[in-house]
Amino acid sequence: MDAGERLRDTAVTVRGLCVGCVLALGIAIGAPYGRQVIQGTSLALTSATPAAFFLFFLLLLSLHLFLGWLRRDWAFSRGELLTVFFLMMVASAIPTKGVAGLLLPMITGTYYYASPENDWAHAIHPYLPTWLLVDDPVVVQGFYEGWDGPVPWDAWLQPLGAWLLFYLAFYLAQTSIMVILRRQWVQHERLVYPLMQVPLAMLQDDGEDRLLKPFFRRGSMWLGFAVPFVVMSVYALQKYFPVFPPLLLHTQIDLFGEYAQFRVGLNFLMLGFGYFINTSVSFSLWVFYLLHQMQVGTMAYLGMESAHARLGWWTEPGMGHQMMGALIALLAVSLWVARAHLKEVLRKAWNPAAGIDDADEILSYRAAVIGLASGTGIMWLWLWASGIPFFIAPVFILAALTILTSLARIISETGLPIIKATMIPAGFAVSTVGVPALGVKGMVATGYTMVWCGDLLVFMMAPLANGLKLASETGGNRRRLFWGVLAAMLVALVASVWFTVELAYEHGSMNLLISDHYAREPSRFAAEKIAAPTGPDGFLRMGGGALLMTVLMLLRQHFLGWPLHPLGFVVSHGRVMDGIWFTIFLAWLCKSAVLKYGGASAYRRLQPFFLGLALGHIVVGGFWLVIDGFTGMVGNRIHLYS
Repeated sequence: MDAGERLRDTAVTVRGLCVGCVLALGIAIGAPYGRQVIQGTSLALTSATPAAFFLFFLLLLSLHLFLGWLRRDWAFSRGELLTVFFLMMVASAIPTKGVAGLLLPMITGTYYYASPENDWAHAIHPYLPTWLLVDDPVVVQGFYEGWDGPVPWDAWLQPLGAWLLFYLAFYLAQTSIMVILRRQWVQHERLVYPLMQVPLAMLQDDGEDRLLKPFFRRGSMWLGFAVPFVVMSVYALQKYFPVFPPLLLHTQIDLFGEYAQFRVGLNFLMLGFGYFINTSVSFSLWVFYLLHQMQVGTMAYLGMESAHARLGWWTEPGMGHQMMGALIALLAVSLWVARAHLKEVLRKAWNPAAGIDDADEILSYRAAVIGLASGTGIMWLWLWASGIPFFIAPVFILAALTILTSLARIISETGLPIIKATMIPAGFAVSTVGVPALGVKGMVATGYTMVWCGDLLVFMMAPLANGLKLASETGGNRRRLFWGVLAAMLVALVASVWFTVELAYEHGSMNLLISDHYAREPSRFAAEKIAAPTGPDGFLRMGGGALLMTVLMLLRQHFLGWPLHPLGFVVSHGRVMDGIWFTIFLAWLCKSAVLKYGGASAYRRLQPFFLGLALGHIVVGGFWLVIDGFTGMVGNRIHLYS
């Protein structure tokens, strides 16, 4: 293939952008329906975006082959397929716990769940920013209990419009950060991006110019694919035929009585992705997790966690502070390592005619810097208008961007399909500035920051980081990708919120999997802290976490052969490691044995098998979700991550 043909094959086209947006619309509607109505396997619940993998698998084996069969040059090019996958990943981060699953209950729940016992009507409601909430009691009741007639959209338009503005600013800031860091992570540091090994392998050609990619012609891939597909299908069939034996893929070992547990289990998805993690990283992930559990158990056994330090559902006192300190240190060192690149970015932003060439980015560096400043500026003013004091609002923004950027880097380097911080901006702000500085109105507004940065099972920056890795494989005018990403975000935001509201009024959200916990948490958290205000605390533990992380990074840098990677220390604090640490251990053991006894050639030969394991685990979840949709089966979930 000459240079011209390769450029055409990798170019970002209008057709690719359109197909990507159409599939983004499908995810925006299909993900809420699958989770809320079918209540089956959730394909849009984490930053690994399994919905994108599942639809991409179907696309390559159906429409792509059909178009190519009709006429060879009608088949999708490599650039188009990369574009489609990127836009689907972005869309997958929105419909459930990314936006709709948190936003809708949180902006209605304080009125529905107010009672004489919690006294929210007097303690919370007078300080609420009503322009962010649906405050008509009849409309709110219909959302939770069902509604006869058309949806009362008049009551929803103002708050949804306000939140749409915030999310667009938030996403603009995240996109700009990832554009600024893409070259550093992809080209200079050469991060592994294990999650992207599957789509890249699916698109790899072998020079035979056949429509069916070589990935799908490898028996070892289908062997790996079959293992989770068969095993998890037996699990799914138990819902239809109870005669099938129950599958127990995990057990639990208690430590210090019930103060800490070790969960031992097998997860095919993590086993597949874990094979591509650097062995030093994978070794450190499970070793630090075991050390962390022992630390948690010891502290709980000795009664060292104080009840008054509660900082909400998503922030753990002590361990949360320690993880936050480690994330701050990780980001600080990462930015220091990238200082030469960042200097060039700023130089290019100041004078577009000078400095490095940014033609291969989806945004110019000047646009990215302006986008970051504009996005954070709009967020600042928005938070101030919601009730947070003007000079404290940046604390929330900096905490959020620090957490999300650090987690995105961890996912890019470790390939973990799911990771969750044990501290969120609301908890960080309360522990750094204290409740008195926020005031009652600011404390109430702080509760609503959980809408956009609360449950971090899925967050936009991870698919943006992974998608920009794929964008590095495209050619031609990459600036089109930015407009495609923006369109996919808008489509997914509007469609998923609209469809979820329609479902809620039709069925009553209390009958769906829209958690009442999310509805209660902003006001519960605010009321608890207002009733028992705490001052700044946690600095010692944050400093300890930052110090330990810095020491680990220095040891890694200055001592050849140092076995422990600092990322293991950060990830060990995440709650989701409970279900996957043992599988990471198995992946490390497999890869280490293969490299030791078979060398690099054996490692490469086994790659399709492990890619098949990961893909098979995702596809079987999507397969049974579709089957359940046709048969009417409810609650038949295949757990992808635990």
